[in-house]
Amino acid sequence: MPERADAARNRAKILAAAEELFTARGAAEVTMEDIARAAGVGRGTLYRRYPDRASIAVALLDEHERRLQESLLRGEPPLGPGAPPSARLAAFYEAMVELLTRHAPLVLGAEVGHSRFTTGAYGFWRTHVRVLAEAAGAADPDVLADVLLAPLAPELFLHEMSRGVSSERLVGTLRELAFRSLP
Repeated sequence: MPERADAARNRAKILAAAEELFTARGAAEVTMEDIARAAGVGRGTLYRRYPDRASIAVALLDEHERRLQESLLRGEPPLGPGAPPSARLAAFYEAMVELLTRHAPLVLGAEVGHSRFTTGAYGFWRTHVRVLAEAAGAADPDVLADVLLAPLAPELFLHEMSRGVSSERLVGTLRELAFRSLP
């Protein structure tokens, strides 16, 4: 059933308000009441669509992650098909660091602890990295996929940023990891 026009407008207002608030204050500091007020919608309207902040963060992230997924599937090499596995992994790391740099509060709101492994995006990233590991001839691509994704955990990313590690330095280290892991 297609979304009603007023429901689509409310969804867009909610997501825009939430993204602005999450970016300004961090997801943990924003209440559902703050989001409803900033979006100009009632709490009932907000809660009917989104039961909590995490569900809003997931909806916001979904759009950003879809663009990256499209690039992985159909984009130009090295991010897209046609480059060696190590180069594709390095490009993926760079794209993910960019996504985390721009949207860390959203990622943290959506992918905390074990919930990270149950998101659809993690499943997509894991499949992508597993296929790259398999193409590179890794002995155990299934385990290696999770190991290679571990440095992208939002908590670790934010920890590194709080220590003053630049995005460029992190990308450089991850590139080295990619080329050493998938020769």
